[in-house]
Amino acid sequence: MTNRILLCGAPSSGKTTLINALKELGYSCEEEISREIIQEAQQKGIEQPFLENPKAFNKALLQKRIEQFQRVENSSSKTVFLDRGIIDVIAYMKYGKQVIPAYFDTAIRQYRYDKVFLLPPWDKIHVIDQERYESYEISKEIHLAFIETLSAYNYSATEIPFGTVKERISFLLKEIL
Repeated sequence: MTNRILLCGAPSSGKTTLINALKELGYSCEEEISREIIQEAQQKGIEQPFLENPKAFNKALLQKRIEQFQRVENSSSKTVFLDRGIIDVIAYMKYGKQVIPAYFDTAIRQYRYDKVFLLPPWDKIHVIDQERYESYEISKEIHLAFIETLSAYNYSATEIPFGTVKERISFLLKEIL
């Protein structure tokens, strides 16, 4: 059985940087998939699909994250790190004060991660780009939605402290090994 280790949190917290560093160290990792969905929509002329049609965006994102979760189940690796997961979809919906459909609630309860790490927003690394529009202040509000979501679904997340990539990787690996 594969251990699914989830890195979740608001924008500009260092999740993708840690995933990339873990890959360089030879660990099995699953990349963030929302940027892929956003880029596909932008190629069709939809600049910000998460704002223009949040229900469709969240539904597509949930489906891809479920597929990712299931794919990891068949991994030959003992441990797989995931850059965002089903928890993230629900947290963003909570932040946006959206109604959580029953099948989203069912999915987050059915597909449970073995260990969850929450990365807080970090002003030092915050950037806005083609797919990320959130200000640092919004990132802090989204972080609160993550705390609420994790608690609501009985996840005990470990917060990764600020530090160099090496320090953060060291902390992460000590927590799971």
